[in-house]
Amino acid sequence: MKDMSWFEAMEEKIPTGEVRTRFAPSPTGYMHVGNLRTALYTYLIARHAGGKFILRIEDTDQGRLVEGAVDVIYKTMAQCHLEHDEGPDVGGPVAPYVQTERRPFYKEYAELLMERGHAYRCFCEKTESEEDSGQFDRGDDPCRSMSREESDRLAAEGKPYVIRQRIPHEGSTTFHDEVFGDITVENSTLDDQVLIKRDGLPTYNFANVVDDHLMGITHVVRGSEYLSSAPKYNLLYEGFGWDIPKYVHCSPVMRDAHNKMSKRHGDPSYEDLIAQGYLTDAVINYVTLLGWSPRGEQEIFSLQELVDCFDLAGISKSPAIFDIEKLKYFNSEYIRAMSPEEFAKVAEPYIRQAVKNPAIDAAAIAALLQQRTEVLTDIPEKLDFFDALPEYDTELFVHKKSKSDKDSAKDILGRVIPLFEALESWDDDSILDTMVKLAEELEAKNAKVMWPVRIAAAGKAVTPGGAVEICRILGKEETLRRLRIGLEKLN
Repeated sequence: MKDMSWFEAMEEKIPTGEVRTRFAPSPTGYMHVGNLRTALYTYLIARHAGGKFILRIEDTDQGRLVEGAVDVIYKTMAQCHLEHDEGPDVGGPVAPYVQTERRPFYKEYAELLMERGHAYRCFCEKTESEEDSGQFDRGDDPCRSMSREESDRLAAEGKPYVIRQRIPHEGSTTFHDEVFGDITVENSTLDDQVLIKRDGLPTYNFANVVDDHLMGITHVVRGSEYLSSAPKYNLLYEGFGWDIPKYVHCSPVMRDAHNKMSKRHGDPSYEDLIAQGYLTDAVINYVTLLGWSPRGEQEIFSLQELVDCFDLAGISKSPAIFDIEKLKYFNSEYIRAMSPEEFAKVAEPYIRQAVKNPAIDAAAIAALLQQRTEVLTDIPEKLDFFDALPEYDTELFVHKKSKSDKDSAKDILGRVIPLFEALESWDDDSILDTMVKLAEELEAKNAKVMWPVRIAAAGKAVTPGGAVEICRILGKEETLRRLRIGLEKLN
């Protein structure tokens, strides 16, 4: 019989009396949208209940590890304001929080499970891929019925083996999921999954059950692809005599009605979305609503508002379709809601991609863009004219609605230039008053004056901001230089 004192000491460390959730990513390179959503739901459940949110790194699948991927996890969580209470970097009462550092525990628990009759050593020659995929007919497995003495003897001789879960042949297993309700599975359809591989490392399916118990996890959030494994997890919990946590299985995030989102197919990760000019807070808001519905009509939520109203009843069984146009809408709403100073700060790097001239004030340009920007990466292409007047055709001066044609444009530029030259202060009011007064003298609408001035100043039909703002930002000398060029073109 195993000495139980070590196991009892492990049990005593387990925190109780609070909601405890964990985000347990594998460090495989980037944070895809489904992963981010799992992290968010896990965080929101814990924070809504005033509980603890734990980060655990699941690195037992050594073949898939990517260098630097753990840093990507930390960076993404920090950017998304998902602060964890316990984890590899901050420690906690049930450390370590990296699975490979917990390696000695799993063998102990697998042996305890063998002693209780819920697991056995399997010495059959099987390829790793067969073991991992569960392609294994236990009816043909001689090891399942091998005596414990024989099994111990072969192990002592150094014969390689895996440890498998012993699933009952008869009966059924029922488990409860907070989203899908009660699900019953016939035990005959379940395979004797591998718990400990030949290299002594646990499989994901075993390690996460042991760790969730030892870390006191009360709610387990994961993708619905794990529903088929849930009965085997239940049998493991029962084999150990442990309480079963609440399962929350989330349906997949799809790129369309038939295909799951996948990096392989070019679907964006969190990092890609940020690089494409989306704001973190907009991404968080949108991703939370992929498969979860709040009560009421509200769509735009701060993270704290999501914490306050998040409930499991709002999680949908149906797959959620990732709609980039909907995310764009969220992003534009977030941009408009920013203070001018905040927007100027996030917009400046994009403005400076196009406007290299340091004499031109980036914040002044940002003010023109804020109400017109959906994603930050749209900014540079709108601004190229600030640094250099592009080549343009005089046809641009023709504009029916403004009652502008080449002749009227030539006349207006000829009149505006000396008026602008005479201005002592160069600000919005002075520039606007000059053009409005000229329109009054000509008994024309303001647009008839402003259209040719804007075309000459920008060399483009579509610009952020009108004639007044563009002239003010360009400065008096540069504006006059460009208006003279326009007049020459029309001559």
